[in-house]
Amino acid sequence: MNTREQLFGFQQKLLVLALLAAFGPAHAADDEVAKLIKPDTASISAGAAVAGAFRPNGSLFGQYNGWANNSSAVLLDFDLIQRDDETGTWVTAAGRDLGLDSRELSLGSQRQGAWKVSLDYSELVRHDPRTLNTGLQGIGSSQLTVNSLGATGTGLNQNLDIKRKSYSLGLEDWITPGVSVELSVKSEDKEGARLTGVGGYCSPSIPGAFCPTLSGGLLMLAEPITSNTQQLEAKVNWVGSDYSLTAGYYASLYRNDKNATQIGGINGNLVNLANVPFAPGSGANTLGGMLTQPVSQAPDNQAYQMYLSGTYKLTPTINTTFHYAATHATQNDSFTASGLTAAPGLPSSLNGVVDSTLAQLGVTARPLPKLSLLGNVRYEDIADNTPHALYGGTYSNETNSSTKTNSKAEATYVFPANYRATFGVDYNWTKRKLPTIGSTELLIPANSLTSIRETTNELVYRAELRKALTDSLNATLVYSESKRDGSHWINLGATTAAYPSSYQPMRYADVSAMGVFPTTMMDRNRDKLRVLFDWNATDALSMQFNGESGHDVYSAPNNPVGLKSANTFALGVDASLAVTDDWKTTAFVNYGEQLMNVSQAAGYIARINNITTNYGVGVLGKLSGKTEVGGDLSYLDDNNAYGLGSGNSAAPGVLPDVSYTTLALKLFAKYSLDKQSDVRVDLVHQNITFRDWAWGSASVPYAYSDNSTVSMQPNQIVNYLGVKYVYRLK
Repeated sequence: MNTREQLFGFQQKLLVLALLAAFGPAHAADDEVAKLIKPDTASISAGAAVAGAFRPNGSLFGQYNGWANNSSAVLLDFDLIQRDDETGTWVTAAGRDLGLDSRELSLGSQRQGAWKVSLDYSELVRHDPRTLNTGLQGIGSSQLTVNSLGATGTGLNQNLDIKRKSYSLGLEDWITPGVSVELSVKSEDKEGARLTGVGGYCSPSIPGAFCPTLSGGLLMLAEPITSNTQQLEAKVNWVGSDYSLTAGYYASLYRNDKNATQIGGINGNLVNLANVPFAPGSGANTLGGMLTQPVSQAPDNQAYQMYLSGTYKLTPTINTTFHYAATHATQNDSFTASGLTAAPGLPSSLNGVVDSTLAQLGVTARPLPKLSLLGNVRYEDIADNTPHALYGGTYSNETNSSTKTNSKAEATYVFPANYRATFGVDYNWTKRKLPTIGSTELLIPANSLTSIRETTNELVYRAELRKALTDSLNATLVYSESKRDGSHWINLGATTAAYPSSYQPMRYADVSAMGVFPTTMMDRNRDKLRVLFDWNATDALSMQFNGESGHDVYSAPNNPVGLKSANTFALGVDASLAVTDDWKTTAFVNYGEQLMNVSQAAGYIARINNITTNYGVGVLGKLSGKTEVGGDLSYLDDNNAYGLGSGNSAAPGVLPDVSYTTLALKLFAKYSLDKQSDVRVDLVHQNITFRDWAWGSASVPYAYSDNSTVSMQPNQIVNYLGVKYVYRLK
């Protein structure tokens, strides 16, 4: 019976296709099929656009899209897809934003199941949306000179950019129907400068130090960037009836031409914390001497990896996946060659070595038609084999080795009445290598309040229930609960007679109220609930509802100091409506809230609340057979509030909210001149308001010690108009 029904259904489809082919009532369908069989096409679009996005007004709008420094630009794009029927060879080419500094270009050719070649080029410029007003000289180079300003706003306005150029080549060859090899090479050059700085405090405890009253200092610097990253990957793939296997080699090499920033000197007086000018000095034991020491940047480094991954079908109902990778990473850039003068007795370089191993095994099974099982185990071992050496004469560099295991088990069963239930258990375990006690490995001062846990573990329970409430309404309910704890907290201070060769367990009675414990190691209880509804009300109207709530509770020996709790809440609605065959509308509303309670016993109590609201509407339709129009209107409000209180008798402080709002209107109209050409007009209006007290408040900018300032226009309005002609060769 089943066989006959299946055959009859297949014969019906053949009959329908035969009738359509004979009588030809579905030319549109035939065109779609033809495009899939032979999608030869070539198109080019050219035009021009104007935008009021020139910095500083449109610095946020033009941060990545190439409009930060342009008020007009050429719009140029093209696409090409061609197939040779005789050889089965495809040729593809595409270009995007060729008239802007965010341009992309790709070329490719392939014969399916035989070989493939691809070549890609792209550019991307990150225009820093903030403007620097400074006397700093040498921006973009490794030699900087600080020229102190007499007052804020009297320096030169400077903008920092970082430009990326990326080249990639891909090769693929099928040696046999079941064996293929792949090779990809990518190189990215990065050049420019980004905002950074140095700071110091001339403590009276420094022997012989020149320390005027309140002589802390913070200098604004521009970190020069001239680097290259190369990536190489080669792999061999085997495909069989019951298995697939990939063996590969991956290499990453980072080269930085400017490994250190040299500060030639400070010209003029600095301003201290009391806004009083003072001479910073230039000797070794002066504030000026400390602030003008070379600043290290990212050193050259490299990593090499061998990996093996694949799948294997044990039985028709049991499948396995596996992955194994071994990585060797090194960093041995010379201190002296990088511009950092090594002190006597120090090694010539860090000689950093990190070896890591990753192994994963997964199994999926369907022992019963309505029951499916899943299991997965992931193991990662990171061994930091960097040698220890004394830097600064007292303390050595720190190594970070760890072992992690993540495991998951899950079962899904389909019950009667369209119920689908899933239950899962996750277990995550982490072990950290503790610093070894020894004369050359005293990593942390004896009076440090820092403490760690050697191991932490987390157990997660997950439950999910899906139900088709009606033919048009589906509901999903997901709940998870997790608990993280770990081994005894360990005091990294001085050893005792009871623990002469290892760190002693922390005695909770001796915990300082000022101590802050690492959040990632604290005990944590987490609960999360998620609800989803998918409703196809009619053929024309569909809606999706989703809601999520989460609650975290943290605890440590000195609780409630540090992060105490965190709450999340999110709610969203999406809808689409086909008003007619030619007109469609969409709408969405999203609300999200994140709340954190943080405190310090002798300092502050903070209730940090982030609220995000996002909503919008869209429409797409045809005014006539040749004119298509559409538009989107969206609004985003992101606000961070700081509910500050005091942990002592002092009056609580007040911090303004940090907020970001944007209103965006996007409209387009497309008119078909004929079957091969269109004219398209795009209009964008964007209104952004940004408030951030970190760089200034109440029209008073934050000033560095040399009176340099960083600013961004808080209200930015951008209007964009683009017109382009699109021509399709076929």
